[in-house]
Amino acid sequence: MSETGCPTLAVKRGSLYLSRALYDRYFAGVEAVILLARGADLLVLPVRHAAGGGYFLKLRNAAGDRVVQAGDFFQAHGIGDDAELTLPVAWDQNVAGLCAKGALALQT
Repeated sequence: MSETGCPTLAVKRGSLYLSRALYDRYFAGVEAVILLARGADLLVLPVRHAAGGGYFLKLRNAAGDRVVQAGDFFQAHGIGDDAELTLPVAWDQNVAGLCAKGALALQT
């Protein structure tokens, strides 16, 4: 969560980091996500069936935080391995996933 109480994701070294609270609220029981670009927005969508593919939500620590290793996705969208971003996100009912507005315009 950010200081404003808005949920956030972090991007560091080509990986996407989710807190346990964010995972529990939006992705509980989900083992993978799909990352999509919608214009400059980053969408993080849950994958409900293993055959759906996507990026594996790996358990990061004993606290239950998760990490998605997606260097290929971020590199393809101009976000280098050295980037460290904090992205405010909101649930988008239209796509049934999290949306980080303008995240892919933050190329570093």
